[in-house]
Amino acid sequence: MDNVLIAEDEDRMRKLIVAYLKKEGYYIYEACDGAEAVDVFNNNDIDIVILDVMMPLIDGFDVLKYIRKKSNVPVIMLTAREEDSDKLHGLNYGADKYLTKPISPKILMAEVNSIKKRGYEKKELSKVNDKILEFGGINVDLDSHTVKVDGSIVYFSLTEFNLLVYLIRNKGILLSRDKILAAVWGMDFYGDERVVDTNVTRIRRKITDKNNYITTIRGVGYKFENKEL
Repeated sequence: MDNVLIAEDEDRMRKLIVAYLKKEGYYIYEACDGAEAVDVFNNNDIDIVILDVMMPLIDGFDVLKYIRKKSNVPVIMLTAREEDSDKLHGLNYGADKYLTKPISPKILMAEVNSIKKRGYEKKELSKVNDKILEFGGINVDLDSHTVKVDGSIVYFSLTEFNLLVYLIRNKGILLSRDKILAAVWGMDFYGDERVVDTNVTRIRRKITDKNNYITTIRGVGYKFENKEL
C-alpha cells in the first residue's frame, strides 16, 4: 500500500481527494498548512505528495524545496493560478506534475496511478537490467533510486530520475523531444514538450560540472555523451 500525503488547506477539496484515494487503496496522511506538511513528511514514510501551492504558514513552493533537499518522492502540485511562469516555477523546484484547479478528482487519480505505475515499472526494470549505471562520475542505483555525482548523493524527483536513466541508457544517441516524452512521460502524456527542456535544465544543474554531458541539438532534442571519453 502506498502512503500519500495530501497538503491542502481547503477542507472540502482535501476531503474529496482523500475519499477518492482511499477508495483506490492508498493510505492517507493529511496536512492543512505547509508547516504541518513538513512535519508529517518528516515523521512518516511518504511515497507520493499532493501539494497545494497557496497554503498558510509555509507555501507549497517552499515545502517542495524542503522535500527536494531530502527526497526524490514524486510530488504533484495543485494551484488555482494558470500562469505559465508559476507552472515553470513549480517544475523548476522539482515537481513531477503541476495541475491547475479546479481539477476533477478522477483526473488527479489518473495522475497518481500513472506515477505509481511508472515507479513500479522502473523497479521491475531493475530486476532484469544492471542495478547500477555508471557514467563519467555519475552513479545511478536503480534499486534504491539514488544518484551520486562524484560520490555525493544528489536528490532527484521521480521524473528527473527516469529521464537521467533514459539518457544514460541511450548515451551517444540523438533523442528527439517526442521520443523522450513517449519514453519517460508515456504515450498518453498531453502536456507541452517544454517539460523535457525544464527537466533537462534541472538535471544539468544537479550534475554540476558534468552538465556538458547533455548536448542540446537545436530544433531536435538532446544527446548524452562524455566527449572526453
